[in-house]
Amino acid sequence: MSICYVDSPVGRLAVEADHDAVTSVRWAGAAEQARKVSSAPVLEEAKRQLDRYFAGKLKGFDLPLAARGTDFQKSVWKMMREIPFGGTATYGGMAMALGSGARAVGTACGRNPIPIIVPCHRVLGSGGREGGFSGGQGLPTKRQLLALEGVVLL
Repeated sequence: MSICYVDSPVGRLAVEADHDAVTSVRWAGAAEQARKVSSAPVLEEAKRQLDRYFAGKLKGFDLPLAARGTDFQKSVWKMMREIPFGGTATYGGMAMALGSGARAVGTACGRNPIPIIVPCHRVLGSGGREGGFSGGQGLPTKRQLLALEGVVLL
């Protein structure tokens, strides 16, 4: 496993990869600052794309991903990648498209190992309610990511 760190407006991110694919984006703890950073090409590209995203210059990520999860989780994560920059979807709408329930979709969103790149922050509850967010500081981080994309929640 290789790792790099990205300082972002939503906190310090640890981006991990196995071989040539990103496997994880998570919020890094202070104790991790001393961990060895890798110069793997996929991580250099992930850092470049994340920096451009946070600078408002990138609307969609183009990285090889290797998220580990169930077939259902992977289908939810694939659907999330199809939500355009500045757009949103609902747990219920995704559930209907997948022939599932909104809670199952919400659980899969919460287990997304590659947030931001796989944009679980773009998934809302019915009526435009925020729903949840498991990364960073939770809902404040979700609001910040949506605001960066021009999405205003009521």
